[in-house]
Amino acid sequence: MNKVDVKSLKLNPFSAIGEDWLLLTAGNKDNANTMTASWGGMGVLWGKNVVTVYVRPQRFTYQFMEQSDYFTVAFFDESWRDALKLCGSQSGREVDKVNECGFSLAYGVGDAPYFQEAKLVLVCKKLYFDDIEPAHFLDPETDGKNYPKKDYHRMYIGEIMEVYQK
Repeated sequence: MNKVDVKSLKLNPFSAIGEDWLLLTAGNKDNANTMTASWGGMGVLWGKNVVTVYVRPQRFTYQFMEQSDYFTVAFFDESWRDALKLCGSQSGREVDKVNECGFSLAYGVGDAPYFQEAKLVLVCKKLYFDDIEPAHFLDPETDGKNYPKKDYHRMYIGEIMEVYQK
């Protein structure tokens, strides 16, 4: 993978996140976990290039996000769809996702773990977090449709510190 400037990216975040999915990974060289995500965003906030991701508290990745100063988001080509399905349906508590999927770990700034098989990796430093507050939904259907178990996501905003691309 080559390190590139974030401004050189030609990425449609709507298809890359919502249709192709991403792997959100946090931890360090000693222990890490990854999960598939199809919710998130990219843009500019506070004069910084940022990524926004969402994690439910019961997900195993949540504890890694809480303990880590950095996280990565990785995008893959279609040949990795089954691996992304596994990472979205199995818990790292029970399955070694890295070995099951055949991923090779690499590390960015802050020992942020990512996968060499990805076509694009964004290494992010956490800037902010907040919990989804049901009282703030302006469309009442959003709560019932997305949170029938009342397990509201925590939102993390991370500054993009490094970009790796094949």
